[in-house]
Amino acid sequence: MRVVIIEDELPAANRLTRLIENLRDDMEVIQRLDSVEAGVKYFSNEAEIDLIFMDIQLGDGLSFDIFSQVKVPAPVIFTTAFDQYTLRAFKVNSIDYLLKPVDEKELEQAVQKFRDLYSATTPDFSDKIMRMVEAMNGQRFKERLLIKRGQQLSYLKTEHTAYCFADGKLCYAVDFDGNKSLLEYNLSQLEEQLSPRHFFRINRHLLVNIESVQKVHTWLGGRLKIELMPTTQADTVVSRERVNGFKDWLGG
Repeated sequence: MRVVIIEDELPAANRLTRLIENLRDDMEVIQRLDSVEAGVKYFSNEAEIDLIFMDIQLGDGLSFDIFSQVKVPAPVIFTTAFDQYTLRAFKVNSIDYLLKPVDEKELEQAVQKFRDLYSATTPDFSDKIMRMVEAMNGQRFKERLLIKRGQQLSYLKTEHTAYCFADGKLCYAVDFDGNKSLLEYNLSQLEEQLSPRHFFRINRHLLVNIESVQKVHTWLGGRLKIELMPTTQADTVVSRERVNGFKDWLGG
């Protein structure tokens, strides 16, 4: 199996190459590229490729840009630090992904999935992925949250929501004035329904608005701890597996 990697971080590219070539004797990384420009140039020339691994965020843009400029000749497994909206789109469109740092077992499962689902007769991969990107761009997110105060129902605009947190089986929203309201949703539902551009789930208990993040501190074990406005008693430590995604989200 002839493999191409598109990854702009050298340590990540080296690690992925090693994992791929150790996975199966018939897998060979024939080319490594580090930018959208390099990908477009390489795919403009006919090449025999069986599988492509693409990082989503590259130094000169998103790897999705490659598909709008040139026909990509093989199925793609994306690698990403994000774990939100991009992953939901991949699931819907049957395109696989791997979270960084790439896990060897998950890599093996992803490769097996492509062996099972794809063949040389599979139609245009570029069209399939462009449909995925269009679905992502067209996705609508909630602008208001349904809240409960006593026996009354009301709503809170998402732009006025500083963060949402889970307390046992209950879920609350806090606005920028510090008012707390009981929600009709759980955090997993909110993570799906709120714009990932503005909201990020930092751990099992807390989903934050970018506008509420005041300071970010390095923490034990390579984790991060954030200060929010208004302040909260909830755990504000970013889970280790979410740190890379949080950094990318924070940098916009």
